Amino acid sequence: MHQINDLVDFSFVYDELKNKYCLDNGRNAVSPILMFNYLLLKSIFDLSDIDVVERSKYDMSFKYFLEMAPEDLVIDPSSLTKFRRLRLQDVGLLDLLIQKIVEIALDKKLIKSKTYSVTIKSNEHKDQEAFQNSGEFKEKAKSCYKIEAKNSELKNRHGYDVATSAGLFGMQIQGAMAIFAVNLKRIRTLMRESE
Repeated sequence: MHQINDLVDFSFVYDELKNKYCLDNGRNAVSPILMFNYLLLKSIFDLSDIDVVERSKYDMSFKYFLEMAPEDLVIDPSSLTKFRRLRLQDVGLLDLLIQKIVEIALDKKLIKSKTYSVTIKSNEHKDQEAFQNSGEFKEKAKSCYKIEAKNSELKNRHGYDVATSAGLFGMQIQGAMAIFAVNLKRIRTLMRESE
């Protein structure tokens, strides 16, 4: 958890969500950075809302990651649900997290370019079919096991095998957090290997 804190400046969460909060009406809200970090812990350790809050009461590494003093009180687990539904609605969270991962990897010189590609299939799929029959595709298919290993890691270690929130939006949030957690771990591993 110390390494992730050192790796990521989570102020981007506040910058992205500041228009979702009212500064002069009602009581102060729980910090969006704290709420986001709870969701990240939930994804990294495959915990429910209740379990992540409960563990943050006694686990000092969680308290450190959440920037809480040992005696600080924790949030109510229902606050995580409200945060997902009220604050993360209409925020391109997945795009934001992918952008942040790319920025971190660029900053740590683990990648050289921000470009990536997306394949869009046409209605006719003729080009795709021709490509699948090519020798180039068959060579690339030999490394499919690496992708399947990552998908397995998302399902088995980061809780993406079971929906923890209701609805499509809940699954999008769960997926975005799981992908963010996996990529942070990968960047940390690559940094250790390059030392």
